[in-house]
Amino acid sequence: MHDMVLKLDDIGRPAWLALMVMSFIVFWPLGLAVLAFLLWSGRMGRGWTPGGWDRGWGCGSHGRGSWKQRAAAWESRGSSGNRAFDEYRDETLRRLEDEQRDFRSFLERLRLAKDRAEFDQFMTDRKNRPAEPGDATGAPQA
Repeated sequence: MHDMVLKLDDIGRPAWLALMVMSFIVFWPLGLAVLAFLLWSGRMGRGWTPGGWDRGWGCGSHGRGSWKQRAAAWESRGSSGNRAFDEYRDETLRRLEDEQRDFRSFLERLRLAKDRAEFDQFMTDRKNRPAEPGDATGAPQA
């Protein structure tokens, strides 16, 4: 199924439209499913985004991608013509990058503390476990 979608994407919109029309002719609920998929996925220039329906305005990536991708798109456009806005945008992007770096560092410390606590609990359980008779390691004999 994935290969078919990739082939249709290579051909473009005419292939998707032909598939949708044929689906309506063969079995109308299938046609509705293809139409819903085309609208939802954005293959017809419009799609559902968390903020609502994407009308295809702007650079074509409205509502899609991470904030970093959208920021890169803004930066690639260059100056907006308003220095105050450009300075505000640059400062905001720097602040977001700092917050992201701090948050990732916090998550790393949190994971390390959790791993350390789990390991300490394992060692405590292992130390308090009664040893099997005749086995110096404490592992059960088969």
